[in-house]
Amino acid sequence: MRGLISSLILSVWATAAMAGGSGLQSLDTTDEGRKWQGVGRIDINGTGFCTGALIAPDLVLTAAHCLFDKTTGKQVDPGAIEFLAGWRNGRAAAYRGVRRAVVHPDYVYAQDVSSERVRNDIALLELERPIRNTTVNPFQTEAHPRKGDKVGVVSYAHDRAEAPSLQQVCAVLARQQGVLVMSCDVDFGSSGAPVFSFASGTPRIVSVVSAKAEVKGEMVALGTSLDNSLTRLRAELANGKGFAVAAAPGVTRIVVGGARNNTGAKFVRP
Repeated sequence: MRGLISSLILSVWATAAMAGGSGLQSLDTTDEGRKWQGVGRIDINGTGFCTGALIAPDLVLTAAHCLFDKTTGKQVDPGAIEFLAGWRNGRAAAYRGVRRAVVHPDYVYAQDVSSERVRNDIALLELERPIRNTTVNPFQTEAHPRKGDKVGVVSYAHDRAEAPSLQQVCAVLARQQGVLVMSCDVDFGSSGAPVFSFASGTPRIVSVVSAKAEVKGEMVALGTSLDNSLTRLRAELANGKGFAVAAAPGVTRIVVGGARNNTGAKFVRP
């Protein structure tokens, strides 16, 4: 598997969806979506969105690239971000603004999209008030999914923005240099979506969707391995770091675009 990330990812995913058999289940009813209310849509200035998941009453896990303005390259004012827990069909189980956000210390937004960028593409949002709703429960996390493990992604996307969908039939194809390659169906809006392992019988978050790519003609999702990344983010918050609510001009959600790195690989953020 050596060199998988740098040599086998050859081109961007240009089609709208993975060919057949993706196994997507819409969670657009109360019964179907009840245990997934901790996954929510992250609305940014009312112009675009990502997906995020609650991992503590006041902490949402998502992708770092969601928090940058593509035009200026600057971090988005947290005051322009809202977390809509369990959003479906025009209503959320809880609505929260964001008071502070922290991205992985080694994440560089201006860097070409590469395995290094994917590995560090993780962020935490600190909500303005904890969500203490008995129907919205934070998820536990795990750091070590293995090749062959079955995983599932709960996400919103450009063609399913009003309710989340669950894909529970994908697998970890490889793990290298802190990047997970997974056979999961992701699309625009899926950035920051939680990747769940079901090995323990209880869904636990093992990764965050960062990008999508093509490997030997097959469409895959790329995500960061949590490992020490989440610990570092929590430490950053504990030390008072991150960017807090401040006056700022309006911002625009990043628009997905590909960028080649020096290996010839091309990635695209979902």
